[in-house]
Amino acid sequence: MPVLPDSPPNRSPMTGVDWIISDGLTPYVRATEVMESRAARIAQGTAAEAIWLLEHPPLYTAGASANPADLTDPNRFPVHPTRRGGQYTYHGPGQRVVYVMLDLNTRGRDIRRFVARLEEWIITTLAGFGVRGERRAGRVGVWVVRHDKAPAPDGTRPEDKIAAIGIRVRRWVSFHGLSINVEPELDHFDGIVPCGVQGRGVTSLVDLGLPVTMADLDIALQQSFVRVFDSPVRVCRW
Repeated sequence: MPVLPDSPPNRSPMTGVDWIISDGLTPYVRATEVMESRAARIAQGTAAEAIWLLEHPPLYTAGASANPADLTDPNRFPVHPTRRGGQYTYHGPGQRVVYVMLDLNTRGRDIRRFVARLEEWIITTLAGFGVRGERRAGRVGVWVVRHDKAPAPDGTRPEDKIAAIGIRVRRWVSFHGLSINVEPELDHFDGIVPCGVQGRGVTSLVDLGLPVTMADLDIALQQSFVRVFDSPVRVCRW
């Protein structure tokens, strides 16, 4: 099985996290195998923590809480069951997927706090592009209020999802992670009810009118990760 490039093991959070960027489209099954292998080695103390940035070909994933009724077009793209938390989500070109393999033994064994930090990481990253990402109680992910769309009859503004979060923790090491929409085909989300949330849309940085590239987002993600998680990174491509 291929493995991600690795720095010397047994590193503390203050000595750096491997920041790995893959070019092209990475098949989902291969990515899952590589990610789980790396997370296991982190738990064993034989590999450094890692953040892996990649893109997948078009596909749907079904999290541990997925409702089969939310897969509205099962023949549109391959569907991959996955053991992360959450429900159905879409991955595809133009969306940055970020697999987060961090050791919560050294960062605090508090999963809620960890998820809140992932949300903060996304929100801080979006703020660098002038986008206000927001949390919503009972709704997983990060949301954007659409002031450019007409309000509902009750006066509320529509809200679109721009980022998703779904993690798993084993032996207090995280894997899976998050995704942020840069410029995916938004109609590809039509084959599912994203994260089980009815009546809400999906947006992207480009859909919001921002000429942001994947490279732009990667730089912003790296800078905000260092601030939010208080950890330096070591950048490589794979």
